[in-house]
Amino acid sequence: MPLDPDLEGFLELAQMGRLTGKSQAMHQLSVEQARAQFESTSQILDPAPPDSVTVSELEFTARDGHRLAARLYRGNAASAQGLAVMMYFHGGGYVVGSLDSHDAVCRRLAASGSHAVFAPAYRLAPEAPFPGAVNDAIDAANWLGEQAASLGLDQRRISLAGDSVGATLATVLAISAVQEPERLRIRPVAQLLFYPVTDCSRIRDSHRRFAEDYLLESQTLQWFYQHYCAEPQQRLDWRASPLLTPNLSALAPAYISLAEYDPLYDEGLAYARLLEASGTPVTLDVREGLTHDFLRMNGISGAIAPVYAGIEHWLANAVNVTH
Repeated sequence: MPLDPDLEGFLELAQMGRLTGKSQAMHQLSVEQARAQFESTSQILDPAPPDSVTVSELEFTARDGHRLAARLYRGNAASAQGLAVMMYFHGGGYVVGSLDSHDAVCRRLAASGSHAVFAPAYRLAPEAPFPGAVNDAIDAANWLGEQAASLGLDQRRISLAGDSVGATLATVLAISAVQEPERLRIRPVAQLLFYPVTDCSRIRDSHRRFAEDYLLESQTLQWFYQHYCAEPQQRLDWRASPLLTPNLSALAPAYISLAEYDPLYDEGLAYARLLEASGTPVTLDVREGLTHDFLRMNGISGAIAPVYAGIEHWLANAVNVTH
């Protein structure tokens, strides 16, 4: 399918900025510049997220005593007690991204009121290299499991979700819940993975097909990985590359949403096939005409609203987490 026309126009403007020297690719920037650039795109990509959502600022303590921020999103129609909850991890290559950069995404996911959204922060590389983000994610999940009842949430109906490397973190938690239950004290009922990184150890065909001009560039991916997994051997660890998980057994039902024009497409598809082979129920959703990071693009393309509707439909019908 051709590139979404609205998105194509946006990408042409971005390319023009490169040609005129007004902007640079993320991998050409310093870490601080890249973080600032990523944050600044949020208002452009989705300037008017739903305001019919209540947001609570929270904190949890990581295993080393470090305090990390989190947010709890509830649609105004949400029940006060016993609400299903989606634990959502933001993307950004383990280097950029924040609760603010994905605030609009979390608001849209929570707006219906059928479930809450719990979004924890995690420390970024290079300050916190592998496996820092994984450890923070596990600590956040265990804290949520312990505090769910006091927050009016149903600890038995927790789903894991995220985009890009946030989806990788959700994947690692879903695997840990089955293979390392002593480390993870929640039992997720579902996992929703949006354009996940599943194998940072090798270059695939889609990395070459969509290496440039489709928002996420393959060189930027490598720049991210160099900051997070400085040692090549770390990229073979299943916590960085879930596609390499040995002896994978059936996990919580998975909704895997991929973008047609994304360097991560091939590894996302390979992971869906691996989950199916493990006995995990998989719903594969390929968004034709779209690029990486489409969840943040509601203000750019009319093709994004149906994505959120599809998420609601799957949660309500595939795993019944809203009842």
